[in-house]
Amino acid sequence: MTSICKGFNRAALALAVALVIPAVQAKTLVYCSEGSPENFTPALNTTGTSFDAARPVYDKLTQFTRGSTQVEPALAESWTVSPDGKVFTFKLRKGVKFHSGINGFKPTRDFNADDVLFSFERQWKADHPYAKISGGKYDYFADMGLPDDLQTIEKVDPLTVKITLKRANVTMLANLAMDFASIHSAEYADMLAKANKKEQFDQQPVGTGPFSFVMYQKDAVIRYKANKDFWGAAGEKALVDDLVFAITPDPTARYSKLKAGECHFVIAPRPADLPEMQKDASLKLINQPGLNIAYWAFNTQKPPFDKKEVRQALSMAIDKAAIIKDVYLGAGQAAKNLIPPTLWSYNDTVKDYAFDAAKAKDLLAKAGVKTPLEIDLWYMPVQRPYNPNAKRIAEMMQADLAKVGVNAKLVTYEWGEYRKRMQQGEHITGMLGWTGDNGDPDNFFFLRGCDAARPGGQNLSKWCNKEFDGRLEKARTIADVKERTKLYQEMQVIEHDDAPDMKIAHSVVYEVMRKEVNGYKQSPFGSHQFNGVELK
Repeated sequence: MTSICKGFNRAALALAVALVIPAVQAKTLVYCSEGSPENFTPALNTTGTSFDAARPVYDKLTQFTRGSTQVEPALAESWTVSPDGKVFTFKLRKGVKFHSGINGFKPTRDFNADDVLFSFERQWKADHPYAKISGGKYDYFADMGLPDDLQTIEKVDPLTVKITLKRANVTMLANLAMDFASIHSAEYADMLAKANKKEQFDQQPVGTGPFSFVMYQKDAVIRYKANKDFWGAAGEKALVDDLVFAITPDPTARYSKLKAGECHFVIAPRPADLPEMQKDASLKLINQPGLNIAYWAFNTQKPPFDKKEVRQALSMAIDKAAIIKDVYLGAGQAAKNLIPPTLWSYNDTVKDYAFDAAKAKDLLAKAGVKTPLEIDLWYMPVQRPYNPNAKRIAEMMQADLAKVGVNAKLVTYEWGEYRKRMQQGEHITGMLGWTGDNGDPDNFFFLRGCDAARPGGQNLSKWCNKEFDGRLEKARTIADVKERTKLYQEMQVIEHDDAPDMKIAHSVVYEVMRKEVNGYKQSPFGSHQFNGVELK
């Protein structure tokens, strides 16, 4: 991605940064973020890095109460759901103002139903004027089955929208609080279309959120300013004048900047740095069990990983306990299911594959695999909340695999490219992970659903099991938690036995900030919000 501020030279950038760094300036909050966003339209993205960068700008119809999994009204001030669970009618909030754009856009009207229809129809309808802009891939929308489940989205009146589904979906209100459901300005889109500048829409964002976008220099800085017209409650408004993302991929560099006062907040500290952080009176270290999973996916469409015995064998070949001890340093627990044990419907009766190199070798031989077997092992180039050091884990796996006759070539790419290539299925095996978006087990299990196994989908094992998928689809139509729990527990057994991936760990998520930061609430979804946060 090139800079989206044409004519914004390096001298001007240096001046802009100098105005906001060091972070001790009273009304500027600086977040040392871990990477660059792919763009600023959440519907096009799947990474927490990109969602974090867009989140200050946008609102959704529903939202999660900051720091919790509770769904609450946002741009929709109320809603009703039909008895059959198929029709959702939203009453929209009156008087909500859109930001002005950095390219001269000035809104002439308030938020209304046209903006809702634009935002969803772009993802849903192939003939939408913005459908193909910026690549036109809406992976969240597609992987969750919405292209098939949606029947109509109707504007009842300027402040009422009705969404009708072909089948009931009890996760719908929580899904609409996820980032892919962010609401954009249809008027802004029209202005850019008339100027033949549609590509600016996803690079120079306009929303209704607590902060408005100011500028972005790739791999360097994103700057936002407080939206004085934000509709939210006083405690949820922007409580600082400026918000800056200082893009700093290296965790050691982030920590150094934090100690020097060059940033106020960082995520994903190195486990080895935690004891020192805890002793520093100028810092506040917070943590909570992560709603997450780190996994190693086997591409089931590529031999010999089309055989479950091979996938089971490699699951047995890895010393998971050593990874937890040496890489997570006590900030994680071994995983055996896709969902973490803190989430309802977790099936604790599932037995993890034991570390057994001899049995792994025997299984490979029985599956007809001749050794040495040459594979690739992809690892993430960035630190994630669920995986503190993917390269180190890959090196440990590589050593374990060599002992059973498997030679693993380690592969990585730039973060956005890595995700794109894995979603296309270029890998043989590869590491990734997930942090839940909405507190519902469906939000994890869809990662192994057949919809998400398509090229570009988020099912990185490219595994489609009809028994698993049938239960996944059925559970979405059932309101009864006991019935859903039974289906989800059966799905965990099916997935374990077929072994499309090896579960590595559920991590404890640590975040650290300077002591002058007040009002920040750690999200169970691993997202980062800075409205309602002040400096004292």
